[in-house]
Amino acid sequence: MKQRAMWTAIAVILLAAFAVAQAPDQYLDVYIAQVKPEKRADFDAISKKMVAANRQNKGDEWLAMETVYGPMNRITLVSMRQSYGDTEKASDAFDGAMQKSLGKAATEKLFQDFNQCLVSSRSELRKRRWDLGSNSPADGAALTKMLGESRWLRTTIIHVKPGQGPAFEALLKDVKAAREKNSPDVTTLVSQTVAGAEGTIYYVTTFAKSMAAFDSIAPLQKVLGEEGYAHYLKTGSEIVENTETVISHFLPELSNPPADVVAAAPEYWNPKPVVAKAATPKKSVVNAAETGKADEKK
Repeated sequence: MKQRAMWTAIAVILLAAFAVAQAPDQYLDVYIAQVKPEKRADFDAISKKMVAANRQNKGDEWLAMETVYGPMNRITLVSMRQSYGDTEKASDAFDGAMQKSLGKAATEKLFQDFNQCLVSSRSELRKRRWDLGSNSPADGAALTKMLGESRWLRTTIIHVKPGQGPAFEALLKDVKAAREKNSPDVTTLVSQTVAGAEGTIYYVTTFAKSMAAFDSIAPLQKVLGEEGYAHYLKTGSEIVENTETVISHFLPELSNPPADVVAAAPEYWNPKPVVAKAATPKKSVVNAAETGKADEKK
């Protein structure tokens, strides 16, 4: 009986490992815009027109976020893709939705106005590294629910020295094992740039429903233990060029999220437009002395 139970456990572990290995690829199509501070209002207005056009005509979908701790006025748009081919289809859908809503000439003019709002911009294609993240969502539905309920993101960007990718991934797998053992409620997702940036770059992101939620996440030193953390620091100093941590929050008004994300928090992702209140007419105040003079003239 014990032998049978042992083989059953081994089979479950092997199947789980096989499932991870066979998990479908997922890419993040990322657009990063550095907005001119004096053009931020124009940028938001143009972005809302793009959102409206894509919603009306079934164009592309994306989540918009703004960096709060890090470079100011940096807006990032992220779309999930299943393949390289999906990026081309999505681009065509975006352009088609814009032109169907505004016409070709007006669309080109809108893009020109959009570019005038920017200091710089760039696009990146990143691959999800499910094998390196911790406590990853069980399936696509769980992922979109987590995204829909999140408001904040904390991302650490790690630039790894040439040829040191495998060594760094070994470190991330140590962190993954420790987090899944000691912090089963903390999810971190990892992605790696495959196009659009120089060098080997990894992004480690934690999602939260509030800024306060970050306070409850155990620090890496506690998760790994003293010995494990010392190894992490020593190895990291040898293979990592530099790191940067930024905190961002979602911008629902500039997003066109997938329906599953919206379903997790409809009121948040479909904000009602702000209606300006009509100005209350000012009552004329007449000075008592002036009233008396007017009466005398009569």
